[in-house]
Amino acid sequence: MPVLYGGDRVAHVSQELADAYEPGDHVIVVQSTGDLLHVPAAAHRTATAAIDAASAAFGAIGAVSDDQITQFYHEFAARLADNTAFAPIAAANASDVEAARARGRSVTRLVLSDKMRADMIEGLGLWAGTTSVRDEVMESIEHAGWSVDLVRSGLGIVGFIFEGRPNVFADATGVLRSGNAVVFRIGSDALGTARAIVEHALAPAVAAAGLPDGIVSLVDSPSRAAGWALFSDPRLSLAVARGSGAAVDQLGAVARQAGIPVSLHGTGGAWIVAGETATPDVFSAAVFNSLDRKVCNTLNTCCIPESRAAELVPVFLEALLAAGKERGTNPKLHVTASAKALIPAEWFVEVEIARAEGGVLEPMTVDIGDDELGVEWEWEDSPEVTLTIVPDQETAVALFNEQSPRFGASLVAESPDEHAAFWASVDSPFVGNGFTRWIDGQYALNRPELGLSNWQSGRLFGRPGVLSGDSVYTVRARAAQTDPDLRR
Repeated sequence: MPVLYGGDRVAHVSQELADAYEPGDHVIVVQSTGDLLHVPAAAHRTATAAIDAASAAFGAIGAVSDDQITQFYHEFAARLADNTAFAPIAAANASDVEAARARGRSVTRLVLSDKMRADMIEGLGLWAGTTSVRDEVMESIEHAGWSVDLVRSGLGIVGFIFEGRPNVFADATGVLRSGNAVVFRIGSDALGTARAIVEHALAPAVAAAGLPDGIVSLVDSPSRAAGWALFSDPRLSLAVARGSGAAVDQLGAVARQAGIPVSLHGTGGAWIVAGETATPDVFSAAVFNSLDRKVCNTLNTCCIPESRAAELVPVFLEALLAAGKERGTNPKLHVTASAKALIPAEWFVEVEIARAEGGVLEPMTVDIGDDELGVEWEWEDSPEVTLTIVPDQETAVALFNEQSPRFGASLVAESPDEHAAFWASVDSPFVGNGFTRWIDGQYALNRPELGLSNWQSGRLFGRPGVLSGDSVYTVRARAAQTDPDLRR
């Protein structure tokens, strides 16, 4: 069956989709790609029920005090901190991790470690201590006989889809602080952990604080189709997605064509550029400290100028080896033709690289094209990066602007002039002078983040690249008339 999309293109229903389709199911046609997304009726009902609950809760949130919202954060944090309450959550996470490993899936972001638990508790504490922006008067305009206040107000229902990272629970609930409800779906790898957090920590905290049921709702389905259903419901006021680039792009397309504003946090990978005045020790520390684990702000691509290559390439390689050693494995390096001659022969032999499926024998260094510098490496335990040699800083910036997702960029240099030129020319929302892992709402701004945005699809309007709970609001206008005879 032909299906028209994009106004002038045709997709065709596959036999697999035709065989799977049953009465009551939905099919979403992605207008930008022609993808035909099958949403079974059960997945659609699950997503709709969660949004129904959130819609009712948002209608009641006006009667909820700021103190109640603060209490919710304290209650949620206390249950995560209590070992008895946390025990079933830890057990569910261990089960999720074991199942994911058995399927050869990456578990780097799935493990609910002691540090992740502590970060969740800290994040909830930060929200508890954050001043409410609900009903805050941003500006008052006085007129003869009347006035107008511009007032912050809740945006509505935030739909949140994220990969298997349990800590995002603390981030997502931040939208309550600005008067919103949230509906979220977590990746199937972490669904058991999510259910346990809801049952043993989140739901009891909502009840203890007297918040309306449904103010925080989990779309309890392992099906990706439930996410498509969630993001196609026009009752959402904002759709937020975090995960892999392709999946996030598709979710964003589904939401946009449903008329829902979108905040996407997908492709990452930070760049470090060594300047002409880079100090070797500082450069080494920046590389090493940017490779402790794989997340969006991990070092992905490094540019070294020709004039410093003979000195700094060995420094880079030593830092890369040290990062691998710290994780008990070997690193993986991709080099362009400009860098290959500077890499010692022993770097090209086969070694064990720690992949999601286990140790794999691979050459430690492989070639990469000059046009592939923006490829983001999704690694498990073996730090994986790209190295290229450039004529100058201007070339490095041009390569970043052209090929990267325009996420994070760092210049290691001692010269203020180099940094001024870098800031003025690099098209990045996050610019630093050392390690790249500082790019984080909670770490940098004391605000747990819903996500970090790159500029791959253009610069953001009216907000920073860090989307946090207290930045999700709308502005209402309230008039106060003191002259009853006022007329135009």
